[in-house]
Amino acid sequence: MMSETISGGHLVAKALKAEGVDVIYTLCGGHIIDIYDGCVDEGIEVIDVRHEQVAAHAADGYARITGKPGCAVVTAGPGTTDAVTGVANAFRAESPMLLIGGQGALSQHKMGSLQDLPHVDMMTPITKFAATVPSTERVADIVSMAFRECYHGAPGPSFLEIPRDVLDAKVPLEKARIPEPGRYRASTRQQGDPAAIERLADLLAHSEKPCILLGSQVWTCRATDAAIDFVRALNVPAYMNGSGRGTLPPGDPHHFQLSRRYAFTEADLIIIVGTPFDFRMGYGKRLSPGATVVQIDLDYRTVGKNRDIDLGIVGDAGLILAAAAQAASGRVGDVVGKRKAWLDELRAVETQAYEKRLPRQHSDAQPIDPYRLVHEINEFLTEDTIYIGDGGDIVTFSGQVVQPKSPGHWMDPGPLGTLGVGMAFAMAAKQARRDKEVLCLFGDGAFSLTGWDFETMVRFDLPFIGVIGNNSSMNQIRYGQAAKYGEDRGRVGNTLGDIRYGEFAKLLGGYGEEVRDPADIRPALERARESGKPSLINVWVDPEVYAPGTMNQTMYK
Repeated sequence: MMSETISGGHLVAKALKAEGVDVIYTLCGGHIIDIYDGCVDEGIEVIDVRHEQVAAHAADGYARITGKPGCAVVTAGPGTTDAVTGVANAFRAESPMLLIGGQGALSQHKMGSLQDLPHVDMMTPITKFAATVPSTERVADIVSMAFRECYHGAPGPSFLEIPRDVLDAKVPLEKARIPEPGRYRASTRQQGDPAAIERLADLLAHSEKPCILLGSQVWTCRATDAAIDFVRALNVPAYMNGSGRGTLPPGDPHHFQLSRRYAFTEADLIIIVGTPFDFRMGYGKRLSPGATVVQIDLDYRTVGKNRDIDLGIVGDAGLILAAAAQAASGRVGDVVGKRKAWLDELRAVETQAYEKRLPRQHSDAQPIDPYRLVHEINEFLTEDTIYIGDGGDIVTFSGQVVQPKSPGHWMDPGPLGTLGVGMAFAMAAKQARRDKEVLCLFGDGAFSLTGWDFETMVRFDLPFIGVIGNNSSMNQIRYGQAAKYGEDRGRVGNTLGDIRYGEFAKLLGGYGEEVRDPADIRPALERARESGKPSLINVWVDPEVYAPGTMNQTMYK
């Protein structure tokens, strides 16, 4: 009696299924098609895109939305190099995903086979794990190993190349190691050093002016409830960045946004959760040197990097915040009530900044003031709208104004600052959460990079609302050039054509409009929502208006 056999591609699919992956993002190639055959048998959806960068970004986006690792599958050589940007973005953004790349047959190793490149050498610096699968028997085993490494410390991407003959070969089923679901990965949730938790509780008990920054790891750890309980029980004003946006809804008494610089200057205790001291934080220099600084992070290497701290705690944000709140509850006494004056002080700063900007948000100017556009978008969002920002100057505007109304409803590239993530993130968000509305704000430069995958959205019936803030320029760079070299050289290498992207959407089977009057923005958004199609609302914004962050060039400091 002959034993049952299984191919490498089917072993990949079984390993993906064991990890809970229900979709792969891919662009086809002869090296990888046996994985497709396995995915069909395992009930895993195959979404084929028009550029491998989109496949990798979509795997990143899928991980952010679902909490499960994403997976992209690309062919060898240029297929894998096209995906490098998506992997690099996931690496800096701490997003767990697996990229599987094809490779020439082992039997042709170093012979110059089609699309042969040293993929593992190229991927090693931007992944948590990169390897070649050496034999068919080990395919599922090494896929599970790659997923395990995605969750070592702070999450991140892994890469595997699978030679064509390893992937296509069949081996007896009993000889293949196939790890069982739930039995090859341990819990990564660490509560942190108990002594450090006690010290944090004491700091909270004696602080008159504390504040907390809730960063992306609050969402990564699904620590929303713990973070809300912490700030409310201890009466601590909260600021949010990255995927941490939306932890508290707009209007919550502990939700602050526009007074962050003031708080970081005046606070006596600053708690930084899940955010490194990178360029977004001025490498830690924006925090008052007189404040007590506490940093909580999943990755030991991040704590205390670029700036000295008074207390560092490594572990899961939710467990640490819950433990600290419980430890502090019996010793804070009257200090919680006394913090009302501190919150009132911050609210006054917040209100002043908001009112100063309000005339711009209601501007009737033509071309349209970008503040008016992002204001209209913010007013349009529902509790079920996932907001995605993909661009430079226009997204810098939105970061000041747009406030997601629910946790996990904000997506941006992260610290790599990658343009072109928007279409892929919208694809992943809508595919994973069809019950949600998805709205993506693009710069026209950012949209141009990966915009052809609008057709993929149409093909797979993934409706979303796309808005392009169109100034026919790469305006964030343009401002810096003009400031540095003069206006006569301010248009070198950064000026785009006047493209009617609403017509582009129609060409590809979606819904599209052109908007030049600010009064038409909201009606156009409503029509896009009602169309039930992938849509592009092309809004012509003033190219001579720049975001404050652009004018301060804070992204480079």
